[in-house]
Amino acid sequence: MPTRSRFPKARTALLLVDTINPFDFPDGAAFARRSLGVARAIAALRERASRARVPVVYVNDNLGRWRSDAHELIERCRQPDMPGAPIVDLLAPRPTDHVILKATLSGFYQTPLDTMLRLGGVQRIVLTGFAADNCVLFTAADAYMREYRLDVPRDCIGAKSPAALRRALTTMEELLGARTAPSTSLRLRA
Repeated sequence: MPTRSRFPKARTALLLVDTINPFDFPDGAAFARRSLGVARAIAALRERASRARVPVVYVNDNLGRWRSDAHELIERCRQPDMPGAPIVDLLAPRPTDHVILKATLSGFYQTPLDTMLRLGGVQRIVLTGFAADNCVLFTAADAYMREYRLDVPRDCIGAKSPAALRRALTTMEELLGARTAPSTSLRLRA
């Protein structure tokens, strides 16, 4: 009988939103190239989180593939012809990570994310990923409405343009109370 991987008890969780992404949309190749630095910062933060025993949760779009699973999604997105393949290679989930597939913008909407985090005792979310002005923003808004404390490290989120990134950061700071300091200044403890 397979063993079940329980979500660990922790006050903080690291969320990676839409990091497993083909970037196969208009201007996606340029977005992916500009986002490699963001992906490296996310990878470094993920390593720090793991060392601190902070659970890592991938919350990823299912890309409209209703019969897909996380493994299939990863393999599709890391195909050599996909602009996002280098990012997927850097950020592919590890066996100790948790993966939730979502069908729309927010990682909370009609997914088990909130239940999983609450069962683990999570009170603070460190939110990273793509795109800052879309799925990251909607996930942040839903986290705020659910009364999670929110850190959105500015070097660990990407958007199609610098202006879109600035708008998203301002919105998350001013309306959602998010702290947006760089990831290197975050203290991580489970």
